[in-house]
Amino acid sequence: MVSLKGKDILHGNQFSKKEVEAIIRVADQFAKELKKRDSIPLLKGKILATLFFEPSTRTRLSFETAMLRLGGGVIAMGSVESSSVAKGETLPDTIRTVSQYADLIVIRHPQIGSAKVAADVSSVPVINAGDGAGQHPTQALLDIYTIYKELGSLKNLTISLVGDLKYGRTVHALVELLSLFGTRLYFVTPESLRMPEEITLHLREKGIEVLETNDMIKSAKESDLIYMTRIQKERFGNLMEYEQVKGSYVIDKKFLENLKKKVIILHPLPRVDEISSEVDDYPGSAYFRQVQNGIFVRMALLSMVFGKR
Repeated sequence: MVSLKGKDILHGNQFSKKEVEAIIRVADQFAKELKKRDSIPLLKGKILATLFFEPSTRTRLSFETAMLRLGGGVIAMGSVESSSVAKGETLPDTIRTVSQYADLIVIRHPQIGSAKVAADVSSVPVINAGDGAGQHPTQALLDIYTIYKELGSLKNLTISLVGDLKYGRTVHALVELLSLFGTRLYFVTPESLRMPEEITLHLREKGIEVLETNDMIKSAKESDLIYMTRIQKERFGNLMEYEQVKGSYVIDKKFLENLKKKVIILHPLPRVDEISSEVDDYPGSAYFRQVQNGIFVRMALLSMVFGKR
C-alpha cells in the first residue's frame, strides 16, 4: 500500500513508480470532485506555511489554492526584506520557528539543498518548491500528470526537453520521474546549457535512451511531446553568456507547420520568447492546462502527506 503520510517531498528521485501512479489517481479524483463542488474539507484545522525566498506566481498560488480547497488555512512569509531574514536570521532558525506555527511547510530558496536543510530541522513535513538550480519535485509531478492526461498513457513515449537543462530545476526532477516509465529522451540545448553530466549518466545507467542534440526540429519530429524551458537570465553570472544563448529555440506557427504532425507542448512557465503567443490556440498547446493541473496534484500531495487520501 502506498503512503506518503508524514514524508518530506524534496527530490524527484524519491518516488517509486507506484507512488507516482497513486498521486496521479488521487489528483484525478480531485479534478473530478472539484467539478461538482468548490471545496473538499479534508484538511480542516490544518495550517500550511509558504516560505518563498525567490519569486513565484504559479507554485505559491497553486499550493495556497490547493490548501484552501481542502479546507485548511495558509500563513505566508512576506518578502524577505520584511522578515527576520533581513536581520540576519539563519534558514534553520527560520524553519524551527515556523514549524511551531504550521503543520506543513512549503519552501522555495535560491540555495541548492536548502529544502533538505529545512527538513532536517523542521518538526513538520517540508515540501521543496524549488531549491535554486536543484530540484522542483512538485512541478515534475504536475508535469507527469499533464503528460498522462494529454497523451492517455506514460508508456512508450519519446519526449524532447528543450532549452536550459543545466539550471532548469523542473527538468532535473522530471527526468527522474520519466525514467520510471522507460521514456526515450531528447535533450535539446545550446552546448553551454547541457543537462548536468551526472544526471545524464544516471539515466543511461538505468537503461534510459538519452539523445543529446541542438536540433529541435529533428527531435520534435520524433517526439510525442516537447517540454520547453525558459533560458533563465537570473542564473547567469555573466550577462554576455546569457545574450549568446537567449532565443536559441522558439516555437512559433512556422515551426509547427514544419513538423507536419500534432505534438503536445508543455512549459513550466513563465515564458519569455521561447513560445510565441500565436500558438496559444494550437490544440497541442497544453501549458495553461498544465497550470490548472498543478492545483489537483498539489491537493493530492497535501492530502497524502497528511494521511487523508
